[in-house]
Amino acid sequence: MMSVFLARPLAAILFLGLSITTAAAPFTPAGDSEVVERLPSGSNDPAVRRVDSLRKQLAAQPNDIPLRLEIARRYFDLAMAQGDPRYVGYASAAIAPVAQSAAGNAGYWTVRGLIQQYSHDFAGALQSLAKARELDPQLVEPTAWRSAIHMVQANYDDALSECTRLVPLAHPLHAQGCTAYVQASTGQLAPAYEALGKSLAAAGPIAPELALWVRTRLAEMAMRLQRWPDAEAHFKEALQLGVTDQFLLGAYADFLLQKKRPAEVLTLLAGWERSDILLLRLALAGRALNDPRAAGWAAQLRDRFAAAAQRGDRLHEQEAARFELDIEGNPAKALELAQRNYKDQKEPRDAEILIRAAIAAKQTKAAQPALDWLRTNKYEDPVLAPLADQLVALGAKR
Repeated sequence: MMSVFLARPLAAILFLGLSITTAAAPFTPAGDSEVVERLPSGSNDPAVRRVDSLRKQLAAQPNDIPLRLEIARRYFDLAMAQGDPRYVGYASAAIAPVAQSAAGNAGYWTVRGLIQQYSHDFAGALQSLAKARELDPQLVEPTAWRSAIHMVQANYDDALSECTRLVPLAHPLHAQGCTAYVQASTGQLAPAYEALGKSLAAAGPIAPELALWVRTRLAEMAMRLQRWPDAEAHFKEALQLGVTDQFLLGAYADFLLQKKRPAEVLTLLAGWERSDILLLRLALAGRALNDPRAAGWAAQLRDRFAAAAQRGDRLHEQEAARFELDIEGNPAKALELAQRNYKDQKEPRDAEILIRAAIAAKQTKAAQPALDWLRTNKYEDPVLAPLADQLVALGAKR
């Protein structure tokens, strides 16, 4: 469930964080000259063509550290926009030869941190980003990404501290959005939403990526406030920015599924079958509509998640848990995946699937960590609140 500062949830990510084509973990080629695969988007995507051009320059200048860092960053940005983990492997391969010679370069440590967080090495990422900030205290990204990682792990005090550090460094809306995101997660949903909306309106022209992140955050807050027309308006305004972003597509698809509009999900996500995160939404929408493609989408997900499990790839356990519960009808397996996922990622979507799986499996104690998170942080959500009540009621009967 992230991008630049625009730290989307890493489930998603990472949503979020939130893998195209093969659902594979990032693969690192042995060297710059190794051709692993010609990606289908290469001939038409200007971003891919640009990085291909840079790689040709690198062949003639293999010791050019800035060039390697630019290539790595462009690959990483492609991974975040399109969800293909192979791009992260290419980014890792680009910087590997300069691990020692670039040790004093803040850009190197920033890119290294981004790659580490993609692979859920959050501790390593925090250290690398701290090193980048130490080398160049004026950089915005290391601090913004550190806030994002703390948010994923529900370390809200640490996240807020990082937001405060952004104030003298970043665009005012950047820091305000960071703070509002924390506040909305800790019992201050309505005032955070109103303040962020006013800040956006007063900000004037801003980068499309920042506007997209703010609009998506506002949409999610509006959903939690049950201000459905406002939520949809924010989503549509974000889509109109023309920035390819898997997290936005996934979040809007979830909105449409929640509002029982699955046909619109199929239109929204047409052509995105290569992304695990978005393929899951297609499968859920197709199932709701009895679409003949639904069985094929489910089969693809089944194969991808099985292959990931064999590799020990844990990048998409939240989505795998949702697949097992909502499509396969296997609450025990869903609960196992949701519990494992929650050890690393503690965002609302992670808590929701853990609670739902625990209820379905009639194993209420398994979701106690999510219940504790919800109560401790006073998280406000019209979906999670009744689920928590149901969990407690079921536990009282046992």
